[in-house]
Amino acid sequence: MARFTFKLPDIGEGISEAEIVAWHVAVGDRIEEDQQIADMMTDKATVEMESPVSGVVVELAGEVGDQVSIGAALVVIETEGDLSAEEAPALAPVTTELKAAPPSAEQTEVAEQYGAENPGVRGGAPSPLPLAGGDGGGPVPQTQSSPAKTALPPPTPPASGRGVEKILASPAVRARATDLGIDLADVKTDSDRVRHADLDAYLRYGSGEGYHAPHASRARADEPIKVIGMRRKIAENMQAAKRHIPHFTYVDEIDVTALEAMRADLNDNRGARPKLTMLPLLIAAICKAIPDFPMINARYDDEGGVVTRHGAVHLGMATQTPAGLMVPVIRDAQDRNVWQLASEIGRLAEAARTGKAKVEELSGSTLTITSLGPLGGIATTPVINRPEVAIIGPNKIVERPVFVGDEIVRAKLMNLSISCDHRVVDGWDAASFVQLLKKYLETPVLLFAD
Repeated sequence: MARFTFKLPDIGEGISEAEIVAWHVAVGDRIEEDQQIADMMTDKATVEMESPVSGVVVELAGEVGDQVSIGAALVVIETEGDLSAEEAPALAPVTTELKAAPPSAEQTEVAEQYGAENPGVRGGAPSPLPLAGGDGGGPVPQTQSSPAKTALPPPTPPASGRGVEKILASPAVRARATDLGIDLADVKTDSDRVRHADLDAYLRYGSGEGYHAPHASRARADEPIKVIGMRRKIAENMQAAKRHIPHFTYVDEIDVTALEAMRADLNDNRGARPKLTMLPLLIAAICKAIPDFPMINARYDDEGGVVTRHGAVHLGMATQTPAGLMVPVIRDAQDRNVWQLASEIGRLAEAARTGKAKVEELSGSTLTITSLGPLGGIATTPVINRPEVAIIGPNKIVERPVFVGDEIVRAKLMNLSISCDHRVVDGWDAASFVQLLKKYLETPVLLFAD
């Protein structure tokens, strides 16, 4: 018998360590050659590690969430022969695809206005890949148990001599008490009859048998969740963005009535082309406006003190997936028409959700767009996708009455948010950029003009 130490191999691209996101074996397990033993996450992708030998697992490097350095021991395997590390078979190729669980039916529902990409910010901004690195993963503090619930004092018993036959209450109060399963004799009142307020007080303060709250949710046990994998990468990136970037957000209202009408006409006559949502039209407007505001389509190397204004628009598209928020990138968006943009949006969103997005499709964006689609709310203040300097967030389209001269007409309105890095972009530039977008979107024929 011999022990073989499987060391974490060099995954490439300058990676110095990887995080354990899943173990597929445990100490004492019998494993075979080429059997998957662990999933390791780097800043680029999730990598499947396979055993180069057969044997019994005797040691594991750590727990899920721990960081392992390249070249450090990952698994110790007891083999039947006298096998040294030098004599071990060559390692099987690793898989470098981002893994995501199959999407649920709810997550794959598509908003008509915003399209198949279902992007979102979920309380913040997207987590791009590559992501900002962290300092490794210690254990997450356990959540303390909730204190025991204090027993509620029993209500004051009804006045003596008050029989059921003497209880006065309106028919509505009696009907409500019946629906709630409350005996009016148990309800205290300061007047000669039971009122709705007395029922409310009874529900709040309880009966003699304890708290009485029909249909109320019950407390659940505390559930400590370790922040690992994609969730930790998102957390690290958001922390780095907020720590380094002085954000400011500008919001303006845009009348998209004409744009929505044009979109409907284009879809009615699209033939075999993909169905248009709002997003490709907005991207087309962004690409037309960028040449006048090159500081928006830029990346800031704050360590080197260099801002690079990019000539091509590589547009990051925040996309919600079962594994967390990812940002697939539409390359050279400025060279695509609206139907090509729609097709690429659908392809990248599906690849991200199913875990089939390639590493190169998840990095290199120069500007990001993030939308909550039908959940868009009134306004958002998205967090910038570092090292970019701006992120654009369209909000939900709503119909409201507006004045046109002396007349009131129905209009479709949408708020558009933009967050910018104030070290690079001035407020005047951000507002002027959004005003140009507003011009294109409110006069949509300009999107197709040279």
